[in-house]
Amino acid sequence: MVVIPGGPGLGSVVPYWRWRRFAASRGLDVMMVEHRGVGLSRRDRSGRDLLLEHVTVTAAADDLAAALDAAGVDQVVVYGSSYGTYLAQVLGVRHPGRVAAMVLDSPLLSVPGDLRMVREHRRRTLWEGDLAAVVQEAARHVPADELAHVVQVVFEFAGPDVLAQLLLARNRGRALALWRTVNWLGREELDGPGTPFIHEPDLVAGIAFGELGFGLPPDGSPLDPQTVVAAVAARRPPFRGEPVDLTSAVRGFHWPTLVISGERDLRTPRPVAERLVDLLPQGSLLPVADMGHSALDSHQKVAVLAARAAVAGTLDRLPGLAGRIAELPHRGASNWWGRAMRAAVTAHDVRAGRYPWPA
Repeated sequence: MVVIPGGPGLGSVVPYWRWRRFAASRGLDVMMVEHRGVGLSRRDRSGRDLLLEHVTVTAAADDLAAALDAAGVDQVVVYGSSYGTYLAQVLGVRHPGRVAAMVLDSPLLSVPGDLRMVREHRRRTLWEGDLAAVVQEAARHVPADELAHVVQVVFEFAGPDVLAQLLLARNRGRALALWRTVNWLGREELDGPGTPFIHEPDLVAGIAFGELGFGLPPDGSPLDPQTVVAAVAARRPPFRGEPVDLTSAVRGFHWPTLVISGERDLRTPRPVAERLVDLLPQGSLLPVADMGHSALDSHQKVAVLAARAAVAGTLDRLPGLAGRIAELPHRGASNWWGRAMRAAVTAHDVRAGRYPWPA
């Protein structure tokens, strides 16, 4: 099987070596390809540095097929996470004969097409739901981009109780150092120099902004994810249009596809996953309770379970086991950040002598 991580800009070799070892211990033969423009793939075969215009979605998909040719592999199960689901689908469009089955974890179908659903889901969940009072209070004195970013990170990684605790503290002028730390998390994914072999956003900017539309303008309403990237987008290639119309193309996928969707995913939320399943001829949805974005990063036992089912040809059984699957212990880097946030917020409450929510 081929596993494609998110990003674009996220490395494969270094960040996922533990996951590959875990998957191999469960009997999976895993192949990962360093994305064009990232880590070990920043140069061409003659050793020259790649340029921004060399790094495109279709070229990256063709790289996957070329790597399969080099390895002598005719057909694979394709597992994509987040942006990796987009690349997986493009691989399916350009090289359909290479795909035996797919797992699309926290899927991206079309940034322009998905954005309305993403905004509506975020506002329905946070601006109108149980957290409305503390979120709306924070919006009165916190910059819009900060609030949109922090609520996403904390809600996905640590859950609504921890988010409520942090917002209560922030609304009272406390926990400012913790707030600044959370606000910093993930900001470097689209801007800055990145970290070699871990995350390198520079050469993939043409994909993120020029082809996928990550820099589409904000709509002026609360909790818009586009406020977080607005300043960065001004320095990045303008959106030219998507390279493939996946909304139409996925209707022709002839292989079984499992779509994994976390209950707390605000980046590629449940309505996007449901829309994709409706379009796929052999699509099924695995909803995962108490999970945010990307099982590959936050719930790796679920990722391995889905991968094994895809290899065994039993993907259709997993939705019926959703309740038992959700009870699996969490494992992954994102889950570690969630535990750290919960501990930090709880420690702040203990120091302040307050227990507004159960720890």
